[in-house]
Amino acid sequence: MSQPKKHKVKIVRYILDSSLGWWRKNWWHKVLTIFVAIVFACVGVMYGIAEWYINSQKNVPYNLGVTYIPDYAQYYGLDPVATLHAILTQLGITNIRFVSYWSDIEPSPGVFDFSELDNEFAQAQAADMPVSLSIGLRQPRWPECHMPSWAANETEAQWYPQLKTFMAAVINRYKNSPVLQSYQLENEYFLKAFGECTNFSRSRLIDEYNFVKKLDPKHPIIISRSNNAVGLPIGKPTPDEFGVSVYKRVWDKSITHRYFEYPIPAWFYGFLAGAGKLLTGKNMIIHELQAEPWPPNGDILSTSIAEQNLSMNAQILASRFKYGEATGIKTIDLWGVEWWYWRMVDQHDPSLWNTAKAQFAWAKAQNAKLNH
Repeated sequence: MSQPKKHKVKIVRYILDSSLGWWRKNWWHKVLTIFVAIVFACVGVMYGIAEWYINSQKNVPYNLGVTYIPDYAQYYGLDPVATLHAILTQLGITNIRFVSYWSDIEPSPGVFDFSELDNEFAQAQAADMPVSLSIGLRQPRWPECHMPSWAANETEAQWYPQLKTFMAAVINRYKNSPVLQSYQLENEYFLKAFGECTNFSRSRLIDEYNFVKKLDPKHPIIISRSNNAVGLPIGKPTPDEFGVSVYKRVWDKSITHRYFEYPIPAWFYGFLAGAGKLLTGKNMIIHELQAEPWPPNGDILSTSIAEQNLSMNAQILASRFKYGEATGIKTIDLWGVEWWYWRMVDQHDPSLWNTAKAQFAWAKAQNAKLNH
């Protein structure tokens, strides 16, 4: 036997002897070895599913949009109509999500004011922009559950029938709109750690889902979950599409009191989407990709520009787009467009707006290549 081969044999024997020696030691060595092997096997399976999903989506076009909330535009002192017009005509988005806050539209029992949402749909129709409409009690932005003050002290037996009456009014008003593409029902319904919601009944969510489907069987319903948990949404109801939120850089107010960047690779969300596809046959979208700051006090307006830039700036925003693209998920809604516009028109800093505009243009260019 040649010297190189003898050397290789010795190395293999050394590795085997070392492994067996470790295994023959105390019982906890065996437990640790088995645990590490299981972890590696699980991560390997997750990564394999992610790679399969990402590759399966290569020829699917990008569908990049934003969530727009007029109340949030007003928070920044912006004109909601002008803000939406700029979003629809300047950015180059391919879809938009609107909200239908119960507290705004039905300020008194049975008295509905659809003027603002009517204007949003009219602007979207003029721009030929597909709309996903958030419906139900829990919808995007604090306090998450947007219950009118007149219903706040009622029991569920009292307010729930009134919520369904409100939802029916919303659905019946917009279900025939040529730009309505989908509904998002009860935003992040089971997220108990954030917001001022107190009711997380699965039976209510199932009932609402069936209620919406009966009123409008034509449009798909999206049900979303929050990010970072490994669990898969396999319980009822099974929507037409699942949504997931992706937040990367937040202020940790509980332990470190510093900014914390979640060390989660993009393929993890590819795994969530792929596993969901295999288990349910349904697609997954990113309904909120963080694209605004997460300041220590939670209030962006009272936070200096320098502090805002620590958790979100133009460079970070560009990296967030790339992160979203790396997940393999092709429908992505960015979160924070009102802030980009405020930074441009009020703070005279167009860097965020222009960065986003360039990314939307890039996605459209990629889509054009698929057609050739």
